[in-house]
Amino acid sequence: VALNHKTQYRYDRAIVLGPQIVRLRPAPHCHTPVLSYSLKISPANHFINWQQDPHSNYLARLVFPERTSEFLVEVDLVVEMAIFNPLDFFLEPAAEQYPFSLDPSATRDLRPFLEMEPAGPLLSAFLSKIPLTKVRTIDFLVSLNQRLRDEVAYVIRMDPGVQTCEQTLGLRSGSCRDSAWLMVQALRHLNLPARFVSGYLIQLAPDVKPLEGAPGPAADFTDLHAWAEVYLPGAGWIGLDPTSGLFAGEGHIPLACTPDASDAAPISGGLETCQTTFHHEMSV
Repeated sequence: VALNHKTQYRYDRAIVLGPQIVRLRPAPHCHTPVLSYSLKISPANHFINWQQDPHSNYLARLVFPERTSEFLVEVDLVVEMAIFNPLDFFLEPAAEQYPFSLDPSATRDLRPFLEMEPAGPLLSAFLSKIPLTKVRTIDFLVSLNQRLRDEVAYVIRMDPGVQTCEQTLGLRSGSCRDSAWLMVQALRHLNLPARFVSGYLIQLAPDVKPLEGAPGPAADFTDLHAWAEVYLPGAGWIGLDPTSGLFAGEGHIPLACTPDASDAAPISGGLETCQTTFHHEMSV
């Protein structure tokens, strides 16, 4: 599958563009094999420095020595959509049933992914309805993921930022990033390390319609998406997509995985005050 993603900013005049950080390269732990990747930047007169942040995400740091009236980022990506079973993993014996306790050394390493925002009344009520009797960990996560899918309706929200958990639960709706952040906070309040994921979602129309179950997408589709990952001893980071209620599969291409949603923005950086026209397109 070949994916093309263009993000274009046009300014009303030539401006000073500060250093820009682009988080649009598949993360090292991406399950889907990446066959080729390219990043094209306009204006052509720029300096690029590839870095890795503390969480091993790839960052392209861009510096522009001259004023510009346009900033264009274009990604071309080819991946092999080799099917894998997202539930095919092993757990340490002590973690096979939830609730379980993390090893002290793991707790130290995972501290940023356990930091919780204070639970408001709606999140507290949501968490209070979760039974904490011993149950298979995989069953517990499936149930929580599907409950969030059922209780939070998906909407396309163009406003910047991420809703608070109280806002999402109060509205009973949110974008993918709002549902993902709610999942992250719910997992942390349940003493499970979790992180926010920004990435590409690729969905392909089936060659043959299934005899049972959902028919799947009518046409090939791709978009920027957000989901959550939970850390399970023995299995590592496992992706949960509360928008669909499914575990992350081969169509989920992680780009940035961070403790806080604000640190996973696809593009961030400063610029001189101006009027901006934004254009965004994707194809697969």
